[in-house]
Order: sequence, then C-alpha cells, then structure tokens
Amino acid sequence: MIVLGIDTATPQTSIAIGTERGTIAEMALSSGARSHEEIVVPAVEHLLRWSDTSIRHVSGIAVGVGPGLFTGLRVGVETARTLAQFLSVPIVSTPSLDALAFPLRDARRSIGAVIDARRSEVFFGLYRPTPGGITRIGGFMVCSPEALVAELQARREEVVLVGDGALRYRRELATLGGQVEFASAALAHPRAASLVELTVPRLVREEFDRVLDVLPLYLRRSDAEIAWDKRARAG
Repeated sequence: MIVLGIDTATPQTSIAIGTERGTIAEMALSSGARSHEEIVVPAVEHLLRWSDTSIRHVSGIAVGVGPGLFTGLRVGVETARTLAQFLSVPIVSTPSLDALAFPLRDARRSIGAVIDARRSEVFFGLYRPTPGGITRIGGFMVCSPEALVAELQARREEVVLVGDGALRYRRELATLGGQVEFASAALAHPRAASLVELTVPRLVREEFDRVLDVLPLYLRRSDAEIAWDKRARAG
C-alpha cells in the first residue's frame, strides 16, 4: 500500500510517500516568494520520479486540512482531492495540528501544537501521548499568545510546545517558566510523513473520507471576507 501525503497548512509545503513499513521519500519546501500553488504539483511529480514510484501505484491519499493559512490549505486540499478522483483511490483527511503533534508521541509531558495564524494569533491543539500515538484533548483554539498563556496557566500541567507559532511567540510563552519546554525548530511544521503514518491504519480499516467531505478546516474568516465586510459597512 503506497500512500501519498500532502500538507500545506503553513508556509512550508510537505510531501511524502510511504507504506505500512515506513517513509519511502519526503520533501519539505518553504514557499518564500513562490506560492503553494506553484510548489505542490511539481513537488509531487519530483518526489514520485525521485523515488522511482509510478503515480499509478499510489493506493491512497493523505491530506492535512488545517487549521492553517487560507490559500495554502485550499491548494493542498484541492490537489489531494483531484488526485484521489483522478486515481480512483481513497482519501483520508487529518487535522494538521494532529500531524504537528504526532512526532512528539514519546514525550513525557502533554503536547501543545501551535501554528502561527498571523494577525497576532495562533492555532492551538492540546494532546496527550498514548502508547503508539497521541490523543487530542478538547477542541482546537484560535487565540492570541497571551490568551494561550492564560489557558495553559489555568491547566497547571507541564507541556512541550511545538510549531512555528510556539517559536514565533516564544518570548510570551516562556513566561510560563518550567511549565513549558519548546520542541526543536526542525519540528516546526506538520510533516506529510506523519500524515502517511496516521493514515495507513485508517486505510487498512477502510475508514475513508468522501472526497466532497474533505474540506479545509477554517477556524476564522479570511482577510478577504473581513475586508469585504468593512467595505460593506462603510458603504
């Protein structure tokens, strides 16, 4: 079973190919001056060619659906949906915060996955390590770094924070002292390899998503929607 994973929730595009035996190939590219739209498809084509894997041998698609940046999520989700339909293979969607927390499944603390949401806000999810994986605690949040500090203070538990949001707002979050520690910058973005690893068991159990049900997970309105409302009110 060959699974292709795609995550575009952050400025870093992550593509991976793997099986139940592990990762075959993985690629991560920061968008920089290029858009996700310019990167995703060429990255998929390059990784397939580099790993000597035919697109026709892909038997499942794994996609991160956010929360994250609007344009990036739209591009990643649409690419994954198109591939699933073109190849007539199942698709499985996973929150990108789950994929971000997954590499820390052996941590001895709770795991706080923090994605930079811009506008001085973060997307946040809290997890507990479990044998072989992670369990999400409660729902996702979009809040200011100060509100996240208050939330963690109220919980009074030790947490390891991971993600580009944790790194960007490290100064604010570090006021929690020994209650928090920070994961390596190498783990700052969701990895498509984690998506593949999380997806394979679901594919084996035939727990697929309907293609039309695979949608970006938006926790707030886009900048364009906010600007439109402001213009409407002004008019």
